[in-house]
Amino acid sequence: MRGIGVIGAVLLAMLAPVGAAAEDDPPLSVDWLAVHGQATLVAQGTPGFRSPYEGPNSLTPRQLRETIDATLYAGVSPWRGGELWVNPEVDQGFGLSNTLGVAGFPSAEAYKVGKSSPYVRLQRLFFRQTIDLGGDAEPVAAAANQFAGRHRADRLVVTAGKFSVGDVFDTNRYAHDPRADFLNWAIVDAGSFDYAADAWGYSSGIAVELYRAAWTLRLGAFNLSTIPNGETLERGFGQFQLDGEVEHRHRLGGHDGAVRMTLFRNEGRFGRFDDALAVAGPGGAPDTALVRTRRSRVGVHLNLEQAVSEHAGIFARAGIADGAVEPYDFTDIDRTAAAGVAIDGGGWGRKADTLGIAVVVNGISAEHRRYLAAGGVGVLIGDGRLPHPGAEAIGEAYYSWRPAGPVAVTLDYQLVADPGYNRDRGPASVVAVRLHGQF
Repeated sequence: MRGIGVIGAVLLAMLAPVGAAAEDDPPLSVDWLAVHGQATLVAQGTPGFRSPYEGPNSLTPRQLRETIDATLYAGVSPWRGGELWVNPEVDQGFGLSNTLGVAGFPSAEAYKVGKSSPYVRLQRLFFRQTIDLGGDAEPVAAAANQFAGRHRADRLVVTAGKFSVGDVFDTNRYAHDPRADFLNWAIVDAGSFDYAADAWGYSSGIAVELYRAAWTLRLGAFNLSTIPNGETLERGFGQFQLDGEVEHRHRLGGHDGAVRMTLFRNEGRFGRFDDALAVAGPGGAPDTALVRTRRSRVGVHLNLEQAVSEHAGIFARAGIADGAVEPYDFTDIDRTAAAGVAIDGGGWGRKADTLGIAVVVNGISAEHRRYLAAGGVGVLIGDGRLPHPGAEAIGEAYYSWRPAGPVAVTLDYQLVADPGYNRDRGPASVVAVRLHGQF
């Protein structure tokens, strides 16, 4: 935990004035300038669990890890509807087993690159232009990477630069922010959505959104990393992802809801699992890096959110991707189904608090299972063998307590059955404490 003191001081400095402020204090912004910030600490550990053998990408019993990040969101609006945002961030820490061992990894605050000392990354640098096309005027609240103001119900939004695919696609009001709601990778995003990203979860590209009445159409093109799960992004779309999403918003029983369908197509140098097995031969450990050639990988998923009362909402995701080809930038999931509920504390006099409960079941293809059974390793998993494969089932529950304004303390528990699709290992309990503040 070397370096925790430096970022811890930053965290405390950010939280101190925030905790003393009223929840409805205005942000530090003027018409053309906005500044926001956040700091998050997650301490996560797992006790002992059944682990008769381990491979290079296995989850290890009896460990405790922490991650800390502090982000500045600075924006300028040079003209009406135009916004330029920059997000420098300080990061430090490690995920459990260096963010390995579980396909639905337990902390989306843990990047694939861990470091003991604090370091600075420019996570986002993008421009957004909103063009009003008519319809009712809708208020927009000030938030991170969002100016306060108004826009029309019908509008065109273009975003270009470096940002996260998840900033635009596969959003969900109940399960999409590991700094505020669920932590598990396959709950805050569709596990089968192999979205373009560097090892920190960001890409460069362009997204276009067309809002018309209750419908939204989104299209995007993004750079993949130069190698699977890599730290460096392509610069000229030599390897790329195309995304498409259709969203419909509705009201059921007087409560808001939305349904989204998202498709992706990755184009680049990927390996097929069966090709890697053929090259390795009997008794050899397969490696998809040896059989990568130009090909595509596609996937589709559905995403539902629905308020069911003044204080509660439900969500669900289900998706499938091409299981014959290796995942590239996200995680080792070929099919997934997740569902959950989020309840605010208004019913017990704690309106700002939130209780969340969710389950997700992840699976892989037969080709993918054969590859892991022969000793292959993937993006996050690989126990060296897989004699008894099974679905990876995960349950997560959290309680977020807001003692003052936008300061939140969260207790989180996850139970991971068959981590890495391996029935010989686990179940593993994962316990976390999250401290988050923002202004």
